[in-house]
Amino acid sequence: MYAVIETGGKQYRVATGESIEIETLEGDAGAEVEFDRVLAVVDGESVRAGEAVKGAKVKGVIQAHGRGEKTLVFKFKRKKQYKRTIGHRQNFTRVEVKEIVA
Repeated sequence: MYAVIETGGKQYRVATGESIEIETLEGDAGAEVEFDRVLAVVDGESVRAGEAVKGAKVKGVIQAHGRGEKTLVFKFKRKKQYKRTIGHRQNFTRVEVKEIVA
């Protein structure tokens, strides 16, 4: 059984027992979180989406907060001697999915 949830403007496919890295959430490590924006639930061969999953929730526990790997952005304009390098590290929250309530 797995579900598709939306959080932080992105969609994630989650299953019970797995850990996912999502956009930063409020709360300390060990705090319980609940995702109400469930878009679909798949159980074996039955797929429920839209109005059929109204009231479904995904429960999880915050494991840690962290920062991702550095992404380099390089800007360049030829013949003008213009070069810029910018680095960026995105914050994330690692959440372990405990239960999918359909």
